[in-house]
Amino acid sequence: MTIYRAPWWLPGGHAQTILPSLRPPARIALTRERWDTPDGDFIDVDFAAAPSPVTLALFHGLEGSSDSHYARAFAAHALERGWRIALPHFRGCSGVPNRLPRAYHSGDSAEIDWILSRLAAREGSTLYAAGVSLGGNALLKWLGERGATAGRLIRRAAAISAPIDLTAAGHALDRGFNRQVYARAFLATLKPKALALLARFPGLLDAARVRAASTMYEFDDAVTAPLHGFRDADDYWSRASSAPGLAEIRVPTLVLNARNDPFLPEAALDAATQAASREVLLLRPSQGGHVGFMQSPFPGRHGWLPRRVLDFLAA
Repeated sequence: MTIYRAPWWLPGGHAQTILPSLRPPARIALTRERWDTPDGDFIDVDFAAAPSPVTLALFHGLEGSSDSHYARAFAAHALERGWRIALPHFRGCSGVPNRLPRAYHSGDSAEIDWILSRLAAREGSTLYAAGVSLGGNALLKWLGERGATAGRLIRRAAAISAPIDLTAAGHALDRGFNRQVYARAFLATLKPKALALLARFPGLLDAARVRAASTMYEFDDAVTAPLHGFRDADDYWSRASSAPGLAEIRVPTLVLNARNDPFLPEAALDAATQAASREVLLLRPSQGGHVGFMQSPFPGRHGWLPRRVLDFLAA
């Protein structure tokens, strides 16, 4: 494996997140299904390939979708192996506002459970699950909560660049370069969605606090926490983190985080994974940034990440 270092003009790792947009993988033909949720809402799920003996469910990251660079790369490699891939969208991420006064969050393990249960029942095939960033944390939280019973639904799992300690990750996002680039980019779409939700459900949120939010902490405190039953941002970050449940995972699971991931400091990553169960394979390359893992030459190729993850799932 050759994962190149970030250029001198970006602090270590940041380029790995930005560079994928310079040469995104080709789009894969997808078929969309709308699933009504048990609480009266809906999600959109995109599928590639016809039903096959193996299905991969890939959960996207914050403000991601089936069109994210990593989703395209995983879909292409899954198809090469003859696998079917399902790309569920968290609520509000498929381009259509959801019906209920809620959104999605990093610890939404109940949503993961419902999606995987439905996929396992209808696909009738070997089911693997992978999650990227926010989706990876939610998947790991579900795996920890379900323990051995998770194996009734999925054979193996993988989490890529998951912010397993949300408190450490949240504070890292709200400092320096991360705040100016990443937090600002996330808030550019999160805040309009929250204000649109408020227009449909007056009084649901404090509009002034939503508009004033300039950090992820302020947004989660004003929007994510009250929408989903958390006391405040600190309560959300603490209760939604997947790290405490890593010791309870009983399904073979790959946890892949680069040591130079700007979203999760190396010291926090080491501390959060100390008690992981023996079913968890920790892979921590020095380079890779956040969901980057680009291969030389510049501007990079996307093959290493999906190939490494799918190799683990198929082992």
